[in-house]
Amino acid sequence: MKPVAEELAKKQKEISIAEFFEQNKQILGFDSLNRAMITSVKEAVDNALDACEEVGILPDVSIKIEEIDTNEYKIIVEDNGPGIVKRKIPHIFARLLYGSRFHSLRQARGQQGIGISAVVLYSQLSTGYPTIISSKIGGGMPVHRCELVIDTKKNRPKIISDEMLHWEKESGTRIEAVIEGRYVKNKKQSVNEYLRSCAIVNPHAQIILIEPDGNEIIFERATDKLPKNAEEIKPHPYGVELGTIIKMAATTDSKKITSFLRKEFSSISQNRAKEIVERAGVSGSPKEMDREKARRLLKAFREVKLMSPSTECLSPIGETLIKRGLKKETRELSPEFITTSDRDARVFSGNPFLVETGIVYGGKLPINKKVNILRFANRVPLLYQQGECVMTRAIEKMDWRQYGLEQRGGKGIPYGPAIMLVHIASTKIPFTSESKEAVASIPEIEREIKLSLQECARKMRSHLRKKEKRAKAKDKFLLISKILPQIAEKSASIMEKPVPSIEKVIAKIMDIIWIDDQLEYGNGISSRIQITNYKEKARRFHLYAGIPREAMVVKASPKPEKIGEEYIKWKINCDPFKKIDIQFQLTGIEKEDMDENDLYIKGLNPSEVIGADKWEGEE
Repeated sequence: MKPVAEELAKKQKEISIAEFFEQNKQILGFDSLNRAMITSVKEAVDNALDACEEVGILPDVSIKIEEIDTNEYKIIVEDNGPGIVKRKIPHIFARLLYGSRFHSLRQARGQQGIGISAVVLYSQLSTGYPTIISSKIGGGMPVHRCELVIDTKKNRPKIISDEMLHWEKESGTRIEAVIEGRYVKNKKQSVNEYLRSCAIVNPHAQIILIEPDGNEIIFERATDKLPKNAEEIKPHPYGVELGTIIKMAATTDSKKITSFLRKEFSSISQNRAKEIVERAGVSGSPKEMDREKARRLLKAFREVKLMSPSTECLSPIGETLIKRGLKKETRELSPEFITTSDRDARVFSGNPFLVETGIVYGGKLPINKKVNILRFANRVPLLYQQGECVMTRAIEKMDWRQYGLEQRGGKGIPYGPAIMLVHIASTKIPFTSESKEAVASIPEIEREIKLSLQECARKMRSHLRKKEKRAKAKDKFLLISKILPQIAEKSASIMEKPVPSIEKVIAKIMDIIWIDDQLEYGNGISSRIQITNYKEKARRFHLYAGIPREAMVVKASPKPEKIGEEYIKWKINCDPFKKIDIQFQLTGIEKEDMDENDLYIKGLNPSEVIGADKWEGEE
């Protein structure tokens, strides 16, 4: 009788990655009919946006969803990108873990090579239909139309048909997949809301959705400016692991370890390379790298102070475009206040990242509901697993009561008329799973989210306090200015004397510096500021007006003391009961970029001023 181990050995065999995901489709985001619909659209749209941006084309993406049968839909996604060469089409769409970005250290939407091929796999698994890919790579070239499925045993494409067609458009790619799913409208977790969120952080894209009932929704682009191209960088020593060092050394063409360190890693100069080698006590060729040498190098990496990785590998959206996107997509809610903040790049485990945030407040947003959280990673909306995400946890740990929102028990998601946006850009987003719906709780990332949100929250609190303070002072002023003249006239009439001046009386009662302002839109953006001294003595101080970074100051009167990158500064001498008029005009920005003045004062107690906050910036 054969040993049991021999019998068990016969059952042990290798499975392909495609076979694995065929039996575990929920890992990729196909665990429900509604989510399968969103995931399929998401992966196709991500591919389209990435393809267009990579070659500097403003994306025009159309999505058409047709109902074929109960819970069976055809999804058609077409873009105006550079197209895909014929020989690569089968591998990109019908081979899991095949892509161009996995080993590339730069910001990109997709990096694993799973996304769009997972849609092809789910399509054939759920409906039995092949996926149709049509692609054209330039004017005068034919369109290659390919029907394909995935051979899950081998994780290789199986081509059913291949033909050439004609397209009028210059170039682009079109994917048609039939899936089992469910289409819902006007819900937070729906295709419509996914694309609406996508438009906020991709304001350079025009996206058209044709729903199963024929309704067309157009998300127009808010800017013609493409995002900054993210450049590829080398791995940073602080984030590399021992096995990676051995693998990199085995494939390098460098002859010396110092040249290997300079060539294959970022932030290592000639001097730093020599210092690392001396500390590690290693020599010889990189090809001779073994575990002990790699261990010593890794230890030396941590002991030597190195520059942070270059941030050229990142492509942030920017405060102005985030604000513009939020305004465009929340226009129907008529919000009273929108603010944004971006942080400088930081590093976790050697991976560069940065955080951008925004807060929308007021208008028609519901008062007694939890704030709506919009989460994004590398310009991709995250709709599921909100509670498992570091963005949500950072929000929950903040005390929002000090910023004017209700928070029961002092923790958790706050309540109030607000929308909060968090975007993380990185060369490596630390997702919690292959479905890429939640970001892991990395301390460095959580800290940056909180700091950025706190900056937005302070601006929101300032807006609310200024609004409340101005309203109270205005009521008081209107009451005084209406009643005191009547008292003066009545008293003068009784005493048979001239009506006395009441300016000093008003000043004693008001005892403030009143700053009023308004914006006018036409040829650029014009701002008018009026300062009135309702105090008994003259006041000397500095006034700052915040301006968007992209704005150009074309006119300012009186002449400013200084025009900085993000502010204009005046020296103010205001006598009692006098008014000072200030005007400036900006170009290079749109109406959506500036809906109110951000005014600050320096040299006065903020309690003496209505209409401006204390200046805390640097000069």
